[in-house]
Amino acid sequence: MGAAGTVTGSKFLIETPERNILIDCGMFQGLKELRELNWQDLPFKASTIDTVLLTHGHLDHTGYLPRLVRQGFNGTVFGTAPTMEITKIILLDSAKINEEDAKRANEENYSRHRPALPFYTVKDAERTIELFVPVEKDSWQNISAQIRYRFRYNGHIIGATFIELELYGKTFVFSGDIGREEDLLLYPPQRPQWADYLFLESTYGNKLHPQESVSDKLIGLINHTIHNRGDLIIPSFAVERLQTLMFLLWKLYNEGRIPKLPIFIDSPMGNNVLGVFERFADWHKIPPNEFTAMKHRMNIIKSYRKTWETIDDPRPKIVIAGSGMITGGRVLTYLKQLIGNTNTTVLLVGYQAEGTRGRQLMEGAAELKFFGKYYPVEATVEHIENLSAHADQQGIINWLSTIKNIPENIFLIHGEPTALDALRLKIDDEYGWKVTIPKLNSIETIRV
Repeated sequence: MGAAGTVTGSKFLIETPERNILIDCGMFQGLKELRELNWQDLPFKASTIDTVLLTHGHLDHTGYLPRLVRQGFNGTVFGTAPTMEITKIILLDSAKINEEDAKRANEENYSRHRPALPFYTVKDAERTIELFVPVEKDSWQNISAQIRYRFRYNGHIIGATFIELELYGKTFVFSGDIGREEDLLLYPPQRPQWADYLFLESTYGNKLHPQESVSDKLIGLINHTIHNRGDLIIPSFAVERLQTLMFLLWKLYNEGRIPKLPIFIDSPMGNNVLGVFERFADWHKIPPNEFTAMKHRMNIIKSYRKTWETIDDPRPKIVIAGSGMITGGRVLTYLKQLIGNTNTTVLLVGYQAEGTRGRQLMEGAAELKFFGKYYPVEATVEHIENLSAHADQQGIINWLSTIKNIPENIFLIHGEPTALDALRLKIDDEYGWKVTIPKLNSIETIRV
């Protein structure tokens, strides 16, 4: 019911005689026709779902949960402990932004809806969080006599896993989002050993990550920013990407490769995620003393007043602000004031989904619309693809290499059409396995 032909809205319903299980519960992002799907009730009774299993905490895998609860779901939501913490932070932050956006749209009268309503509220998010139960990774958990599951470490972001779900003697594997084998913050993903049915992400199914030096690119952009006495604005995902950027910049400063210019971190959600990294140190590579030193090097903004003070600060500076695809968050405040300046550089540092402002900028948009108005783009726009938290095509193929059996079917999900088809062909070339590309709301009947 999501992530079919697109990279957002992950939702997969498993109906069995014993239990009904939802794998992930994400909201759609990007194109308007996708976002409009969020407002439709799901094509089944939410009250009939017994269990939700989460691969990780990103909004496109968890952001529909409060709507599910509003429709009658009252079961249990399971994930690893850091995933539960990340999901709490993301849902509460998203709910707050939903409320603020609806309030602004009503006050400034730029919504077609009368009145504009939040997708869900803080109270909806709080009701949802009451259903969360953390589970240890690598340990089998029984759902019923014939159904059990376990979470396996998968890189990507802190807490992320793939799911092995055993149903009546068959193994269903849900890849979630597969991390990279070499990651600055996280350990390499584990790999499945057996999969009768595999639901496989394909975000970068048609690409190999470039062999560019992220450090060299950052140094060049920082030197350019200093020379122009401008601003380097980096829209960033609050989970993993923000922490990666902080760690990279801290290392470059410590090594004497960049000067001591101000670095501002303006992401309330990202600030909360820093606490998750501190509490779950065994999930990532950064030693506690280095993590503390990194935080002390940054100017972490904790109030909206400080946001405006940062915008008015005339010094050359780096600002890392949410959100990564410029779909909302504090970065819009900076872009509203600074995207029309020729000495501003906007650096995109991750996947930009179709229909998002980030994708528009990456494709050379001359103007950008937010808060109901259009703003001309005079800033320089740069992109670093090599910071992606997703495995590329070769990484996905390597992830499959430890599967000992021949899967009965592989369902390719979480990818745009060209990526899906390219990965389908690659899997056929490498393994000769059956691959299916499902459509939205398609149903498969499997006898076990």
